[in-house]
Amino acid sequence: MHLGVLLRLPLALSRAVLAALRGRLGALCWSLAPLYLSLSLPLSLSLPGWRRGPVPSPAAPPPPRREREQRDQRDEAAPTPTSVNYHFTRQCNYKCGFCFHTAKTSFVLPLEEAKRGLEMLKEAGMEKINFSGGEPFLQDRGEFVGQLVQFCKEELKLPSVSIVSNGSLIRERWFKKYGKYLDILAISCDSFNEEVNVLIGRGQGKKNHVENLHKLRQWCREYAVAFKINSVINRFNVEEDMNEQIMALNPVRWKVFQCLLIEGENSGDDALREAEKFVISDEDFEQFLDRHKDISCLVPESNQKMRDSYLILDEYMRFLNCTNGRKEPSNSILDVGVEAAIKFSGFDEKMFLKRGGKYVWSKADMKLDW
Repeated sequence: MHLGVLLRLPLALSRAVLAALRGRLGALCWSLAPLYLSLSLPLSLSLPGWRRGPVPSPAAPPPPRREREQRDQRDEAAPTPTSVNYHFTRQCNYKCGFCFHTAKTSFVLPLEEAKRGLEMLKEAGMEKINFSGGEPFLQDRGEFVGQLVQFCKEELKLPSVSIVSNGSLIRERWFKKYGKYLDILAISCDSFNEEVNVLIGRGQGKKNHVENLHKLRQWCREYAVAFKINSVINRFNVEEDMNEQIMALNPVRWKVFQCLLIEGENSGDDALREAEKFVISDEDFEQFLDRHKDISCLVPESNQKMRDSYLILDEYMRFLNCTNGRKEPSNSILDVGVEAAIKFSGFDEKMFLKRGGKYVWSKADMKLDW
């Protein structure tokens, strides 16, 4: 409006027009405030009767999906670490093509730090600890895992202490020293055909994996250690009939896993293995199970049962969350405590119980005929 026109209007009307204009100008300034802030420009505008107030912040974008998941996990009650798998080393003397915990580091915690973490887990409710790798008997020729086994049974008084090993480095002197503290020894054996073992990556020069398996079985009898077998069913052994050999060995449990892909471990650009050629279908896995249905100690684990039903602790004592198909680590329990770390583990406690994760796992309760 032209100034001359304003001057000829009655005073009251002029004030009303000015007030309207001032209101529109104020609204325009506030709408431009976020732009001024983003450009780091000073906002200094003063109009008669206009008071400056706090500049409203632009609406924050929604948090990324991972951040939202972490926030939700923080709000959830922490599960109890009843059974924990501690992979204290990633180093191994075998090169199994489907391995889903590969040698990406050579780190191993100092013994006393590992013991401190195990004590924290016991205080949080751990009843069973399973030591794995990598190959646990590589570290100090089995002394490291032996001392942890003794500590868990003697000091922590855990109901169950077990080890998963390929068996190639275990000697009878280890049983003499540490056998009384060990409840279960699980030996990985994917085939009773030595040529297939070589194809898979379990071959080691002139050593015979199957012959060694029988020797270990005998030592377990002599030193009162429950004997278990773990087998990964894959493209190279899915047609094999293992009934006769398993019945002869008579393990307390025969764990049968379906070959599993984990991005960053045995699948993907940053993986150390290419396990795609080992993968079998659900139907193939079911056919293998059906062929061995008369073996009472058989415990099958499909990909679905396996993925989120294990509490996996890595070499830094971080829980590994496999929910998204790769291993995403929590903070170490040594830094933030068990309760804070376990909330990011992705652990499915219901699936753990459904797959039979809790069983008679103390050799004192097994009433075995050694």
